[in-house]
Amino acid sequence: MNTVVAKAGGRSRPGRAAPPVIEARGLTKRFRGGQLAVDGLDLTVPDGSVFGFLGPNGSGKTTTIRMLLGLVQPTAGSASLLGLPMPRAARAVLPQVGALIEGPAQYGFLSGRDNLVRYDATDPTADPRTRGARVDAALDRVGLGTAAGKRAKAYSLGMKQRLGIAAALLRPRRLLVLDEPTNGLDPQGMREIRTLVRELAAEGTTVFLSSHLLDEIEQVCTHAAVMAQGRLIAQGSVADLSAGTRGRLAVTTPDPAEAARVLAGHGVTAIETGESRVSGELPAGDGEAARTDPADLNAALVRAGVRVRAFGVERGTLEDAFVALTGEGFDVAG
Repeated sequence: MNTVVAKAGGRSRPGRAAPPVIEARGLTKRFRGGQLAVDGLDLTVPDGSVFGFLGPNGSGKTTTIRMLLGLVQPTAGSASLLGLPMPRAARAVLPQVGALIEGPAQYGFLSGRDNLVRYDATDPTADPRTRGARVDAALDRVGLGTAAGKRAKAYSLGMKQRLGIAAALLRPRRLLVLDEPTNGLDPQGMREIRTLVRELAAEGTTVFLSSHLLDEIEQVCTHAAVMAQGRLIAQGSVADLSAGTRGRLAVTTPDPAEAARVLAGHGVTAIETGESRVSGELPAGDGEAARTDPADLNAALVRAGVRVRAFGVERGTLEDAFVALTGEGFDVAG
């Protein structure tokens, strides 16, 4: 596995790193019939981080989450949440964990507020005297205060997602596990959830967020892990994962066709040409090709008479890192 070493965020004692909120060693799940869903996973989620869990459909993300929460028994390996072994310590751990897994489950005939009241009532540690205040605060936090009296069956998919998150936030949580939390939300709703996640992290909650939206992970997460075919192939800070990829050369010019010809002649590959923009991958390899200076490419364009209005190397993205690590594109339906 390609592991990027990064500093753990969140709370810690002076001079001492806080223990991981989630830790798995050799975690494996093989279903009946021999299907290997998760293969020897080693995972470390730093305390106080917003941790993105990435992978295409069928990569083993949801099975991993279910094992971490004690909902599925692993075939081999071990997992701990909040420093305690799972599933053995589930009774002590789960009251400190909020989770939204595989979409929200709600009673359609009940209002949003009544759904949360019923959900809160199933928590033996919840004080019934403060239930109403807890429910109202959770609804307001996800932007459902004005729709609290509407039946859940009349909610849009995005509103149902919000209600599911509200259920996970009824009590203060040390760890919040969210599976595709922005599914069905419009751009404004997605921004609100991003803001909420940042606020929760600032308050000390570690957020473990499974998503297929690479740009979403890049905007909100401090750390990430990449799954492919049941194996964890990389983990670390988002900045370090992205920095491990080569950026693309980008040229703004009114002469894109000529610029593309010159760049191709100097070893630039995967060239994409627009109306006034050309981009491509810088030469890579051994020897002189590995030491191509972007300034030399700029000079070559000028010598060829190409009018260069802007020239630079764009920073590598998390999507670039994913493609480099897996050798495939990302399944946005995953």
